[in-house]
Amino acid sequence: MIYTIVLFILAGMAEIGGGYLIWLVLREGRPFWYGIIGGIVLVLYGIIPTLQKFPSFGRVYAAYGGVFIILSVLWGWWVDKKTPDLYNWLGAVICLIGVFVMLWGPRH
Repeated sequence: MIYTIVLFILAGMAEIGGGYLIWLVLREGRPFWYGIIGGIVLVLYGIIPTLQKFPSFGRVYAAYGGVFIILSVLWGWWVDKKTPDLYNWLGAVICLIGVFVMLWGPRH
């Protein structure tokens, strides 16, 4: 379970971080090489989820979507300095519950 969680966090940070670097180039005029690094990080994001032990691509990516939402709220709080409100946290918790149901719910 720890391995799964670590991979989800790494994938999320790669997706958000890579996208953020590209955002900085296109929206805030940062140097072009930020975007190149962002693109490389996004390629790593594409590789990291394949290291999961789950046999189903769809299930892994659906569950990852919930983790991504939580990480995005935290990124906004720590990097963009936008304090999440009650509904941000409530939505993130609902998504996290969904992740646990999708990945570890009893199956036949």
